[in-house]
Amino acid sequence: MFIVKDIINIYPDTLAWVHDFTYSFNEPMTNMYFWHVAYDDYPVVGVSWKQARAFCVWRTQLFNSWLLNNGQMFVNDFRLPTESEWEYAARGGNALSPYPWGGPYIRNALGCFLGNFKPMRGNYIPDGGFHTVKIMSYNPNDYGLYCMAGNAAEWTSNAFDESAYDFSHDLNPDYVYEAQDNEANVLKRKVIRGGSWKDVGYYLQTSTKTYEYQDTAKCYVGFRCVQTYLGRAKGDDI
Repeated sequence: MFIVKDIINIYPDTLAWVHDFTYSFNEPMTNMYFWHVAYDDYPVVGVSWKQARAFCVWRTQLFNSWLLNNGQMFVNDFRLPTESEWEYAARGGNALSPYPWGGPYIRNALGCFLGNFKPMRGNYIPDGGFHTVKIMSYNPNDYGLYCMAGNAAEWTSNAFDESAYDFSHDLNPDYVYEAQDNEANVLKRKVIRGGSWKDVGYYLQTSTKTYEYQDTAKCYVGFRCVQTYLGRAKGDDI
């Protein structure tokens, strides 16, 4: 076992809305997104991959301490999902569908958009959101998970390599690499999934992946925690 010590700044990059899109009028988002109660139900953004992973460690320690103090057993660690875990959850049991909502189209039968993304060039409004929106603004997938496509892209634990699928094994399809600060930027790429409010529809597909650098924080990238299930039985639905 190796113990890795690192110092992580705990606060999000509150200027992400400004420096990601320099010539846009995002000052209102910068001033209010991280502070005002109106954004309590919006996705977290402006956190780096390292910060997201550090949050998982903190959440694990906090929750397990609470359990032990109340006479209960500790549980598995919170962590970032692997790329394959994320895709499985995003599909919601619809293995052959390109989108989490189970269909081949990005609109419903009434012509309404099913996620928060960039529908047309220079026009972010038709889907109902100009930036991020509340996490329950669109219907969940069949697993009950919201915003697995659009709104904010999400960090995974995987390192990004274009050839990863060529050398991965079906028993362990997840490629990881612990890049140090002094290493080349190409080694600091981490997989993000799901697409965001500023992405075109292609990036909302469950099979599409791209990357951001582990030490950068973007106003369109967030994360969610996962936890390995305890007590898996033979008859459980995997």
